[in-house]
Amino acid sequence: MKKVIDYFKGNPIVVMLTIVSIIVGFTTKNFFSWSNFGNLMSNTAVRFIIALGVSGCLITKGTDLSAGRQVGLAACLSGILVQRAEYTGRLFPNLPEFNMFVALIIVVLVGACFGAMNGLIVSRLKVPPFITTLGTQTIVYGLCLVLTNAQPIGGFRDSYIKVITGRIGSVKGFHLPYLLFVAAAFGLFFWFLYNKTRHGKYMYAIGGNEVAAEVSGVNTKKTTLLIYITAGIMYAIAGWLLAAKSGGASAGMGQGYELEAIAGCTIGGVSTTGGIGTVPGVLVGVLVFELLKIVLQFLGVNPYYNFIVQGIVIVVAVALDIRKNIKKK
Repeated sequence: MKKVIDYFKGNPIVVMLTIVSIIVGFTTKNFFSWSNFGNLMSNTAVRFIIALGVSGCLITKGTDLSAGRQVGLAACLSGILVQRAEYTGRLFPNLPEFNMFVALIIVVLVGACFGAMNGLIVSRLKVPPFITTLGTQTIVYGLCLVLTNAQPIGGFRDSYIKVITGRIGSVKGFHLPYLLFVAAAFGLFFWFLYNKTRHGKYMYAIGGNEVAAEVSGVNTKKTTLLIYITAGIMYAIAGWLLAAKSGGASAGMGQGYELEAIAGCTIGGVSTTGGIGTVPGVLVGVLVFELLKIVLQFLGVNPYYNFIVQGIVIVVAVALDIRKNIKKK
């Protein structure tokens, strides 16, 4: 209980957004409904998976601006592979129809390759992560445009859509989406990875002081490479899930998701100064950020203003984080 109280004391923006959500919930119709809850869980699940990938980069004082575009590429590639053979708008008519799990393996391998590319450039060539992933972001987007010819992709097999969009329970509107259980499984895996493995300890050590970690015998290059490969795999899985959830894909899918993931991590206590961050904190941050979007919708705020509000939240979250860590020093 003390840890929970300390967490909220150190993350006032989470408290503020939670209070606002409660107020809106009691003053607007249908906010507290199972339908709204299901939508919140589904949206949070995919964003949480992306944020888990980004979190390792942030903890080591890095970042990954290519996350959103990698998600988009994975979604498009998944869509192309699982399009029905009889679909008239099939992008590649001569391509065989792939099993959805084979498609997942393919997109994961592609994601791992881009993650490895980022990791090698950051760890071996010492190019700052901001510049490295900014370049990768542009490359991936260009590849996605070439692959799809900027055309929307649809006609997915029903089995692919149903296995992702399915849900458990339907009593009085109550249901739990399958995506919730997928996200929970990855959350548990990352909690174990960060807290119970040598890789996790090395990751936090690099974020705290990379030079000291290297002197202590930590293979910083290998650890950094593994962090970015893991991130690439998570983006690929998120893209595979997102395409099924949306029932379609396009080159523009995933745009800005990296900023949402970074915002969720920062709101949840992942420090931009490195070495600090937890999986439960990331979950809370992503959940609160998604809750903010729903609150704005229920308040009838012009969608164009949503970006302004979200941008302000990101800046405030980072400013509070920096101020908090300066005080500790």
